[in-house]
Amino acid sequence: MRRPVIRSLLAGAALVVSGFAATPALAGTDVTTATADGVRASEVVHQELATTRAQQRAAEAYWTPERMRAAVPADATVAGDASTASPTSRDIAPAAVPENPRPQLGKVFFTVGGVDYVCSGTTTNSSNGDVVTTAGHCLHEGDGGAFASQFTFVPAYNNGSAPYGQWSASDLYTSSGWANSGDFNVDVGFAVMNENSSGQSLTGVVGSYPIAFNLSRGLSYTSYGYPAAAPFNGQTLYSCSGTARNDPSGLQTQGITCDMTGGSSGGGWITGGRLNSVNSYKYNNDANTMYGPYFGSTAQSIYNAAATA
Repeated sequence: MRRPVIRSLLAGAALVVSGFAATPALAGTDVTTATADGVRASEVVHQELATTRAQQRAAEAYWTPERMRAAVPADATVAGDASTASPTSRDIAPAAVPENPRPQLGKVFFTVGGVDYVCSGTTTNSSNGDVVTTAGHCLHEGDGGAFASQFTFVPAYNNGSAPYGQWSASDLYTSSGWANSGDFNVDVGFAVMNENSSGQSLTGVVGSYPIAFNLSRGLSYTSYGYPAAAPFNGQTLYSCSGTARNDPSGLQTQGITCDMTGGSSGGGWITGGRLNSVNSYKYNNDANTMYGPYFGSTAQSIYNAAATA
């Protein structure tokens, strides 16, 4: 079995993102049964996390302000070639712009292999009122690795403040393609958050974005995230805006001009008021393009499983 993607990335290993081979289902996880409309069971991998109140309190207590500030950005920078080199016309990219905190947008904190990581996430309309959308690599190592633990979402995080509290996850969902093969085409994840101590659902407190699937390619997006690697510090929200273009390597992902760095992974792409992708990866020879997965039938199946959990 190859080394899990998230560990390889953070160890600085080169990673090729095409030509993934299928591997058997992961031990310790279950493939969701197709009991809900629109759920294709073979595409969904699920892990149960903190379900008792004691487990929820433990996850919330784990993420002290000190641990949050020290968490490592879960970068996804992959090896590029001549096809992915930044063209001259894109060498000078508009910088990401600072944004005021928004309750539907926040930071994701999680632990893998004893290491604390940070990403970004978006609250998402769902029948259960509890879904946060992020990147698959923000809740699972990928490539045959493990699910995250201590998964916590902090809406409207801003310079260490958590105005809407910390929300622990009861369940994590990602694609079998990401979990088994590290396939960036389906680097998407959905977390189902526990209700708070007052019995309130997350989106009932902070609101949410509607989610859309199978839209036209080449739309205009605004992406959001909490970039933490230099020149950013991960303490405030930023955004990038641009028109999506295809990944030149042949993946089915799309890219927009964006110089946000690690920590912004998992942040939502909004078009026409709807969530339609997430920050996923960059090529190491093009710091000015952020790529995200196309939200097609696979992403929809995973979302449907999470939204009805």
